[in-house]
Amino acid sequence: MLHTLIFDWDGTLHDTKALYGRAFRGGYQWLVENGYAPARYYSDEEVSVYLGMSSPVMWNTFMPQLPQAVKKQVSARIGASMVAEVEDGHAVLYPGALEALDELKGRGFQLVFLSNCKQPYMEVHRRAFGLERYFDGFYCCQDYGFAPKTEIFSHIAKQFPGPYCVIGDRASDLEVGTAHGLPSIACAYGFGTPAEWKTATLTAQTVTELPALVERLSHTDEM
Repeated sequence: MLHTLIFDWDGTLHDTKALYGRAFRGGYQWLVENGYAPARYYSDEEVSVYLGMSSPVMWNTFMPQLPQAVKKQVSARIGASMVAEVEDGHAVLYPGALEALDELKGRGFQLVFLSNCKQPYMEVHRRAFGLERYFDGFYCCQDYGFAPKTEIFSHIAKQFPGPYCVIGDRASDLEVGTAHGLPSIACAYGFGTPAEWKTATLTAQTVTELPALVERLSHTDEM
């Protein structure tokens, strides 16, 4: 019987694409204006591949040649822009996301928030959506030196009892399950690719399917 559900945020409960696209383009324009990048336009679709990555991994993937100090500067600008967008009420959850959390919470599961985001970003969403009503614990990679989620899981395991299930849309989420022998649910409506979901135990096509899939996992013999 499952006890603790570990949820990713962006691409799992929060539809981040438009919000991130605007912030990314503003940060990229700053790079252009300061001579660090050629002028060009990035669509929401193009930049969505970076959603779910920690800031260091994203910049080492997107523009590894940038000086480290510049990566930190532009990352801070994008992060501040996204926080401001959330504060202005522009953050959008997938339809039915809060209802799914409410249902799972009502069934007695403990819910844990685990994101590759920075601390201010986690906190602004926490306030904007009253996430304390649903989540029993909050973890972001910045608080652990941008360690991968596979490592942060050990801190969660000290605070919350198992059995566990990991729910997310990117490989970095599902790798927690693979690394620790946990069942996982891939969110195919998010920003990952089918190749990233191969290790998942089950796959959700919409956020509203999550309660039923958790229930299936919770009553399998392996649990």
